Amino acid sequence: MRFLAFKTFLLVLISFSVRSQADCLLGVGITENDSLADIFQMNDVQKQELLNLSAELKYRNEILNVQLENVYNRHPQNTVEELNQLALKYRNVMDSMQSVQSMIDKKLLALLNPKQYQLYLDLCHEASRSPFVITPKVYSDSIPPKHK
Repeated sequence: MRFLAFKTFLLVLISFSVRSQADCLLGVGITENDSLADIFQMNDVQKQELLNLSAELKYRNEILNVQLENVYNRHPQNTVEELNQLALKYRNVMDSMQSVQSMIDKKLLALLNPKQYQLYLDLCHEASRSPFVITPKVYSDSIPPKHK
């Protein structure tokens, strides 16, 4: 199960090559939440926030999809110039979707502890992608007790 989840995650990382060779995206909202939670061994707080972020991404993308429909349905498409303008407006909305995906992924990355973030860095390296740089969060339950 863990290997399959890992394979799925790597596939998502590699599939974003169309977007940009530099970005190493987690794919929140694209990759199954359970797979991400399993790969990064997330605690309950992280799992809940993953659910929240997935919902936020879905909501934001629904709004952007409505914008795409409006651009397509309301923009004249009779001349080459009008089609070029349509393509530019379409690209702007698609760029917004990519920005939202990056923002959501960064929010999730900010919740990772140092070991989880290191795993992310390792996976990005394997996928030949540049990771987002964040400061890992330190959780009280992940700090080993001090021995006297």
